[in-house]
Amino acid sequence: MASEAREGWRDVSGTAAVEFAILTPVFILMLTGMLAYGVYFGAAHSIQQLAADAARVSVAGLDASERNLLVDAYLKASAGDYLLIVPAQLTYSIGDKPGDPSQYLVTLRYNASRLPIWDLYPPLPLPSTTITFTSTIRRGGL
Repeated sequence: MASEAREGWRDVSGTAAVEFAILTPVFILMLTGMLAYGVYFGAAHSIQQLAADAARVSVAGLDASERNLLVDAYLKASAGDYLLIVPAQLTYSIGDKPGDPSQYLVTLRYNASRLPIWDLYPPLPLPSTTITFTSTIRRGGL
């Protein structure tokens, strides 16, 4: 009888099911984390590119008011063209850099609370709901 009990410990027929039950929640957490952060990084990259493009547009302006007008028009016209960006969720500040008027500054803030990642998996640690990027470029014109 003791030898039969010892041989029962050597039976491995249910091992895969036990491993699956233990590792599946971890695997799902990793997959949802990759999905959530991929979407977030995509939106962050779009905001970064939009800020850089807006700063490049400012080079065409001859004075501060023309630069601001060009950048404002560009942001309003092009914000919706970037992946995962809803223009209504975007706020920005534009103008010469304080303390250094030879630099032009574009700061974008995006409310990312409407991205489809926040209720994806509750135990998942997620980043801030506000994405902020600043781009600086040397002033153009004469």
